[in-house]
Amino acid sequence: MNRRAFLGSVAAVMAAPAFAGGHGRIGTFTGASNHVTRGRAELVKEGSTYTVHLLDDFVFDGAPDPKVALGRDGYDASTLMGLLKKNRGASSYKVPAGINADDYNEVWIWCERFNVPLGVAKLS
Repeated sequence: MNRRAFLGSVAAVMAAPAFAGGHGRIGTFTGASNHVTRGRAELVKEGSTYTVHLLDDFVFDGAPDPKVALGRDGYDASTLMGLLKKNRGASSYKVPAGINADDYNEVWIWCERFNVPLGVAKLS
């Protein structure tokens, strides 16, 4: 490969969008109920299953009983994926079997104990 071809391929790679994993739908969290929730979530289809990845930039200020779930223009309790594993940084959650995550457009952090939203990421 000559220098011109090499530089052209480097430029093409650098111009491509840089998503974590680069193969899912991504959204940015907005806090709710006076909680700070920020960072990104990625919903990825892996074979016949779906996984929600909270990315390295995820930050949550803490609350009792925070759970991860999906929603379509609102929280859907049938999609609960379990307790939030940590308040900062990356973590992953398997979408329950039988849920077609393509039907959803949001990732929620939800306080099940008090039945209030803590944060939502609208997926693109």
